[in-house]
Amino acid sequence: MAATLARVSLPAALRALARPRHGAAEAPLQFDATAIARGSLIGVRGTGTGTGADGALQADEEAVVPRSVPAHIAYELQKAGHRYLDVRTESEFRAGHPERAVNIPYVFRTDSGTTKNTNLNFLEQVSRIFGKDDEILVGCQSGRRSLMAATELHSAGFTDVTDIAGGFSSWREKGLPINQ
Repeated sequence: MAATLARVSLPAALRALARPRHGAAEAPLQFDATAIARGSLIGVRGTGTGTGADGALQADEEAVVPRSVPAHIAYELQKAGHRYLDVRTESEFRAGHPERAVNIPYVFRTDSGTTKNTNLNFLEQVSRIFGKDDEILVGCQSGRRSLMAATELHSAGFTDVTDIAGGFSSWREKGLPINQ
């Protein structure tokens, strides 16, 4: 059963927050109206298996991509009470991190490369520190791991998860507060 996304008109400020990530081409934004009503800025659902007669994206499966905001917006959210979950490795975290960040690695570096912090272990660690309804900012070094972690957290029932586009690299580049 395919689901069709609603087209929603958003104010310019919200459109700026929802810009495509990592140099993706600009495309018309489509949002799931029920996700917006729940408070998710971006509620893209599905695998994008095609378009309907009206041009709206249709999907065969339901998957939610959490909202993603630039570092300076994440900083403002942190000042407003959101908590920062840093999913970088422990050595990356020790080299510098945003103030009050909590480090739970999403992957570990090994002699043979990287290995994922097993799904259950990562989720258990996060659940010990964060509640399912906590406002969580998820950041890594460049934005890839954090988007995967944020998606996994949302799928596990965490309701207010926000990915930080560009990760800690962008945070540092913007001159935002860090602890060394």
